[in-house]
Amino acid sequence: MRMTRAAVLGALLLVLPAQADGDAVTVSDLVAEGEAWAGNTVTVEGELIGDYGRRADGSVWTQLNGDAYVSEPLADGGAAVGGNIGIGIRMDASLAASLDPPGRHGIRGPVVRVTGVWRWHDSRRQGESYLDVATLELIESGRPIRNGTDWASAALGLALLGSAAVLWLFGRRA
Repeated sequence: MRMTRAAVLGALLLVLPAQADGDAVTVSDLVAEGEAWAGNTVTVEGELIGDYGRRADGSVWTQLNGDAYVSEPLADGGAAVGGNIGIGIRMDASLAASLDPPGRHGIRGPVVRVTGVWRWHDSRRQGESYLDVATLELIESGRPIRNGTDWASAALGLALLGSAAVLWLFGRRA
């Protein structure tokens, strides 16, 4: 009987997902329902963007975007499907030490899966809402994004500039 209970318990532990990872949520969930997740351990995926703000306390702050542009950047042919959606994250500097630069114009930032406690209007940080990261997993390294020239827009711009120059010259002669 004791052996059967141990076998069943062991089988359940193998089958059930580990709760240490936290509830999987999206950035949109945290933005829309932040108070409902307050104090909970959550796991979120997204692209690190902006800058790595290194602080004297050994932490690094940055932004984690979790919108459609994470999987399909515009410069790689993705469609424009709304605005950027992001949250602030705080992590130990050791987690950020080997990361590629965060995303910005011409650079796709690292795509990561982070787990930590969602701090909703944290009074210790002047009411800031952010994810206090405990673990970070790299999903995709950062990389340059090709920013091809839109020749039609360039030609139109040059034509408008030329027209303005011609009008200016005729205006000076009159």
